[in-house]
Amino acid sequence: MKKLTAAIFILFTVTVVMSAAAKVPSPCTEQEKSMNITIDFKKFNGKKIKALHGVNNSPLKLDKPIDTFIEAGIPYTRLHDTGGAYGRNVFVDIPNIFPDFDADENDPASYRFEFTDAYLKQLYASGTKVFYRLGVTIENNYKIRAYHIHPPKDFAKWARICERIIRHYNEGWANGFKYGIEYWEVWNEPENPPMWQGTREQFFELYKVTARHLKKCFPNIKVGGYASCGFYGLRDQKDSAFHRSFVEWAEKFTEMCAKENIPLDFYSWHRYFNDPDEIIFDAEYVRKLLDKNGLTKTESIFNEWNYYNWQSKYPFDLMKEAEGASNIAKAFILLQKLPVDKAMYYNAYPSSGYGGMYYFPSGTVTPTYYSFKAFNSLYKLGSEVECDYDNSKIAVLAAGNGKAGALIAANNKDVPVKANFILQNVQGNIKAFIIDKKRTFEEIKFTPEFEMPPYSVLLVEINSNTGNAKVTQDTSKVNFAGLDNSNNHK
Repeated sequence: MKKLTAAIFILFTVTVVMSAAAKVPSPCTEQEKSMNITIDFKKFNGKKIKALHGVNNSPLKLDKPIDTFIEAGIPYTRLHDTGGAYGRNVFVDIPNIFPDFDADENDPASYRFEFTDAYLKQLYASGTKVFYRLGVTIENNYKIRAYHIHPPKDFAKWARICERIIRHYNEGWANGFKYGIEYWEVWNEPENPPMWQGTREQFFELYKVTARHLKKCFPNIKVGGYASCGFYGLRDQKDSAFHRSFVEWAEKFTEMCAKENIPLDFYSWHRYFNDPDEIIFDAEYVRKLLDKNGLTKTESIFNEWNYYNWQSKYPFDLMKEAEGASNIAKAFILLQKLPVDKAMYYNAYPSSGYGGMYYFPSGTVTPTYYSFKAFNSLYKLGSEVECDYDNSKIAVLAAGNGKAGALIAANNKDVPVKANFILQNVQGNIKAFIIDKKRTFEEIKFTPEFEMPPYSVLLVEINSNTGNAKVTQDTSKVNFAGLDNSNNHK
């Protein structure tokens, strides 16, 4: 949960070590001097590379596709906090699209779709699918005045408004579109006061009414929620009752959905970490919780996450640099091996404090952006390839399609690691790219005996034509992060 303070990150930073059989990389030890990695590009393990490099939001372009999204192959864009505070009063949120709750929800004139229409057009032109959050943007200053985070005064009408929004974007209602948006998420972090000023029971009732109505109207979409704050309190009962309550919310919500047969096509949850290994515990907890309640077909979607170095005075700066890039790359590798179906990084909005993919206000891409681009090289190949290694000092993942292959390796520690890559059944040209403190996705000569610098990411491609060059951009006339083109970026 991005609202947690650095102190909370300290309290709940836990390194969880998986077994070697599960092949989830565990923390390195100082005694380890090197790592032997054997990859047979004809040996597939039956798993597809998952859509893990999704994001929340994007550079806010309303006039043309987002070139950097095309380059990185971003598979999903979740629409939450879109446009910044209060959704800029025009984007995505229910009160922005339907400003007068007393208006006729069946009348197209009651809706304000224009800005959200323009935004979604460019997202789809950029090759990304939309993951639509039905609800509101966080109101961090709610104690001054809360505008839209109270429970709707009529849950059934709120559900019908959501229905009309779906019809607009999927069925062409009100001069709309036929995007076929599959994922529709009910609210975000209702355990959190800046997001929900009602009771837990009121939110559960809102979800129940909305999910049943939407699935009745649209059997083929996926409805879920509720974008849980996370499970920080699960491992330390000495923490505040507030943080322990997140677990109680999750348990009672999933029990309710199971017992009352309430649609829950996916359960979404969040986590901000100091070390990617912290994801392991939460991912396994969510899957076990769903399965325990018989929700075995419910997807586990990790749709708000980022690296946060609580030891640094400048954690938001580090998100953008080699340190952030290496931790993000390791998270992708872990998530591929964990019981998580999809993931969406927070945030690809350049002016956001958590916007680790772009420098602001220039809009140029960061080293962290290139971790997304590197992972996309594996995603496009499709199938995971077995990696055998004698220790887990660095995290490694490989993919192939029978003709081409690629591997990504991440060293998220502050010391170098000597690695010996034994690549089998390799034919064709080999290209390699490095991200570290001195180089940003620079093409290098690859040798089997390779030293991974501190905080580095290595991409190796075999017989692949993915165009992995640095992204070049003309940002002089781009509308980044909600700034008008007429504004001077100083």
